[in-house]
Amino acid sequence: MAWPVRLTRTQMRLAQIAVTLTLLAVLWRAVDGQEALRILARADIGWLAAAWLAISAQTIFSALRWKITASQLGQRFSFGKAVSEYYLAQIVNQSLPGGMVGDAGRAVRARHQAGLLRASQAVVFERLGGQAVVFATMCATFVITFVLPGGLTWPFWLRSILVPVMLGGLCVPLVFWLTGLLPGPQRRALDDLWYAISASILAPRVLPWQIVLSLATTACNLAAFAFCARATGTDLSLVAICGLVPPILLTMLIPVSISGWGLREGAAAALFPVAGFSASAGLAASVAFGLVFIAAVVPGVVPILRRRSHRGPSKSGRSEARSGASAKTRA
Repeated sequence: MAWPVRLTRTQMRLAQIAVTLTLLAVLWRAVDGQEALRILARADIGWLAAAWLAISAQTIFSALRWKITASQLGQRFSFGKAVSEYYLAQIVNQSLPGGMVGDAGRAVRARHQAGLLRASQAVVFERLGGQAVVFATMCATFVITFVLPGGLTWPFWLRSILVPVMLGGLCVPLVFWLTGLLPGPQRRALDDLWYAISASILAPRVLPWQIVLSLATTACNLAAFAFCARATGTDLSLVAICGLVPPILLTMLIPVSISGWGLREGAAAALFPVAGFSASAGLAASVAFGLVFIAAVVPGVVPILRRRSHRGPSKSGRSEARSGASAKTRA
């Protein structure tokens, strides 16, 4: 009888690091990594700075979207607190797979006013709102360019991947509705979930904000990648940005590598030739985007240092208090 193998957290982390390094090594050999490195070495600092600003703006818009979503679910915190927590979550996400562990920490730290369930829902809804617009942008661009040729020519291998993914995504609302027909506790749980969605996203006073902020974060993400591509010598058209960059960015959500490294680069190397550019150009643009993203979330170190500085005095204060109490006891 075969016993299931359960990996420790350290083993999982080492496995994910190994996957990341393996993917990058394979890409280096497969798409002329030396050429990609030469392209990176000639990157335009001005366009990289523009990408940094776009990612920073995306973080601020996302934090505001989270604040609005959370407020509808009974959580109250300042905009500055939302931005600080969002930067902290992004720092954690950059070192872990899937890009969600930092968001889980964000929910835990915000749980005190409305409970962990509502705090988690606010974080999940906020993230899904942004990803839904990225997904919708990809779907709309695919349909428009497929029905009205002239922008992009989608090869068969790419259509065979994107069409099932898009159909699956579009079926999610139907599945959600069908599961609502279940009886008993499942129905009550779904009713509560639907209430939370309605209150935090679909309520008339917040829906316009949700739409505007999700469009803004999507525009910032796509622009940041396009700016990195421009910095490395690739001038993507608007159709290519809206059609090819979303699937490149969505691969970062697959939790098998560290913060999407390797997967994102592989997708870029595979998809850039669809727009008439080399795989090496795609690899260089994706690496530039990853490095700029890391630089853009560096402010997340500030709340970490702040927390440590606050903990330090409190611990020393407790130690001094204990020492004083011991001295009194001996006296």
